Amino acid sequence: MPGQRSRRRSSGHRRHHQRRTRNRTARAQLLFSVSHVERLLREGRYAQRLTSSAPIFLAAIVQYLLATVLQLAGNEARRSGCRRITSRLVDMAMHNNAQLSAFFGTTTISLVAPGWQ
Repeated sequence: MPGQRSRRRSSGHRRHHQRRTRNRTARAQLLFSVSHVERLLREGRYAQRLTSSAPIFLAAIVQYLLATVLQLAGNEARRSGCRRITSRLVDMAMHNNAQLSAFFGTTTISLVAPGWQ
């Protein structure tokens, strides 16, 4: 009919091949939020300028340190027969490891926490 345009159905082919945008945390395959680390770095004013890779690198370091401490604390829990990782076990794990003990040497970790006995 004159005046009517033919409507072509768009195939689902295009929809399935669209690339999904992924955030920096997902692209770096991290669990710690890169955006949150970047915000803390900017608000802390540790430097005048910040590269785009700095928050990614720092988030990866924090994730690695946490994984190491939790693994060592889990080993301490297994040795002592506990089923839970407590703040005391985390403290023991960090003090029994030479590298972590040197790294956190000047850090005070309070053992006063809600529910701690």
